Amino acid sequence: MKMSGRLGRLLYLVGGMIMPASAAHAQAEIDADTISKLADIVRWSGAITSLFVIGGAWALLRLLSRFVSAFSNEFSSRRLTLQKINTLGQFVIYVATTVLVLLLSFRFDETTLAVIGGTIAVAVGFAMKDLVASFIAGVIVMLDRPFQVGDRVSFGGEYGDITAIGLRSVRMQTLDDNTITIPNSKFLSEITSSGNYGALDMQVVMDFYIAPGQDIDRAYEIVNEAALSSRFVFLAKPVTVLVKQWVSDYLVGVRLRLKAYVLDTRFEKAFESDVNLRVLRAFEAEGIVVPGAVPLPDHGAKHSTKAKTI
Repeated sequence: MKMSGRLGRLLYLVGGMIMPASAAHAQAEIDADTISKLADIVRWSGAITSLFVIGGAWALLRLLSRFVSAFSNEFSSRRLTLQKINTLGQFVIYVATTVLVLLLSFRFDETTLAVIGGTIAVAVGFAMKDLVASFIAGVIVMLDRPFQVGDRVSFGGEYGDITAIGLRSVRMQTLDDNTITIPNSKFLSEITSSGNYGALDMQVVMDFYIAPGQDIDRAYEIVNEAALSSRFVFLAKPVTVLVKQWVSDYLVGVRLRLKAYVLDTRFEKAFESDVNLRVLRAFEAEGIVVPGAVPLPDHGAKHSTKAKTI
């Protein structure tokens, strides 16, 4: 009885070792068969041709970008339209190249579709979660149009020009010449501010401060003339100067807020620098001084460290 019991346990262990090995061998045969089928559906001559197709598409994309860049500099009034054409053209080239490469590289029939479908279905299922969310958000962005290609936008602490709007993400070129990629889903839950919304011109706001007792009328004229005489100003829209008393914990003065339009968003910072230089030089020439430290009466109230307007 003991011998038969030991023999039974031995046979059980041997069987346990053989069965996994057999299963692994069977799985290996299945994998080899799948790989063989995948190799059979590949058109190797077409795959080589696809390399030339991809190279041609890359060259076409470069040519399109250079064409748009050259004509944008030549016809600045059409720059935003040309950028939209560039985005649409790139999308068409990407889709056409992908379809052509697939048709050249693979033999598509019922068996092919079954093999490919069974092989990549699981991987696609895992990838679709985030992709579908970005895709839906991209469609909403394109339909709702909170901004357009070429707009100067403030989003998530970043500020710059929208260079591309895709189904998965949006690209922004910041004023520091950095390219930022933002997932489309972010635009569904966060605030976006567009400064020009499809137009070349954009309003620019600049603040200037003078001390009490200065010639306010003359300061007003200086700020207004500095904006009107700048080569970057868009004269088709009004130039406005707003005057308001300004008080902080240790400073008292008058704030002159200039609201003027720059003729092209690309010149926003150049416009600000030009106007500021003109105003500061004129203030110095006219003897108009900026606010200095002035003690305010303390009536027991706690003052905030932040500047405030009254």
